[in-house]
Amino acid sequence: MDISQFDYELSDDLIAQKPCYPRDNSRLLNCINETPEDLKFKNLTKILNPGDVLVINNTKVIPSRLSGKKDMVNIQVTLHLKVKRNFWRAFIKPGRKCKIGEYIIFKNNLKAKLIEKFVEGDVLLEFNKGDQSLLNEVHHQGEMPLPPYIKSEIKSDNDKKNYQTIFADQDGAVAAPTAGLHFTDNLINKLKTKGVLFAPITLHVGAGTFLPVKVNNILDHKMHKEWGSVSEITSNIINKAIVNNKRIISVGTTSLRILETIAKINNGKIKPWSGFTDLFIIPGFKFEIVNLLITNFHLPKSTLLMLVSAFHGQENIFKKYQYAIEQKYRFFSYGDCCIFSKNNNN
Repeated sequence: MDISQFDYELSDDLIAQKPCYPRDNSRLLNCINETPEDLKFKNLTKILNPGDVLVINNTKVIPSRLSGKKDMVNIQVTLHLKVKRNFWRAFIKPGRKCKIGEYIIFKNNLKAKLIEKFVEGDVLLEFNKGDQSLLNEVHHQGEMPLPPYIKSEIKSDNDKKNYQTIFADQDGAVAAPTAGLHFTDNLINKLKTKGVLFAPITLHVGAGTFLPVKVNNILDHKMHKEWGSVSEITSNIINKAIVNNKRIISVGTTSLRILETIAKINNGKIKPWSGFTDLFIIPGFKFEIVNLLITNFHLPKSTLLMLVSAFHGQENIFKKYQYAIEQKYRFFSYGDCCIFSKNNNN
């Protein structure tokens, strides 16, 4: 399966540089039926039914981009995966300036030793502080790791608030689960009043979500790992809804990945779970749990575009994306949203 099958043209003026305000005033492309429908995200109350379950990701983005020095050379470090208390995998720039065994020095006596370089392009760092002490320094020193397509001159002091969902309460992500950015307290209250249920999961989104697929045959791509968990309470909400023939709506590709990971492990069932997932979803994947997917518009040639193509159908996705481009929808992290139905072939 060639990577070129997941490419499309997008002009820069359609790449959102800042979020919509209020958040639920962003546009929503309703793709549940064959003919797309142009809505606002706050119209979600018209689409969902009592008993439907919205599975939301409660991960919280940490300001994981740190500025350090090595022999007077400025080094940018972006943490992306905690290995254990004071060991993190990270991306460093410029990587060629740092050798194994050398130290990167930060503010407040924080430093990190480069332990290993990986073929994936990242490194393993050992910090002289760990767990909450290290996390405190990250919150104090770090910047939000906004995606590279958000221009540096657009970035502001509001990024720590803007690039965070209303559900965020579990530290650990280095990228936002962007489908959740559209929710407001007002919309959540209206959905709950209607009888829509909310079921939180945690999946700490890694910086690998921004990495381009570098192979021509996507079957050769190595998916990055991300840590997640699902509680017994959430498992019970989802399983009860399935028994009662209610719809499971994944808010974002992250929620979908963890649900389908657990279903794959447990023969189509949802059970309490925690661990790492590197599930790579491409066309042909059999979905067990999710009925509808709320998600932003994704980058060309990305693993996320492959995922939504698997869910809604590759031909269907590219028709809807072309429609969205023609209608001037805003794309990517701070952009507009769509809701997709599961392809009948899944």
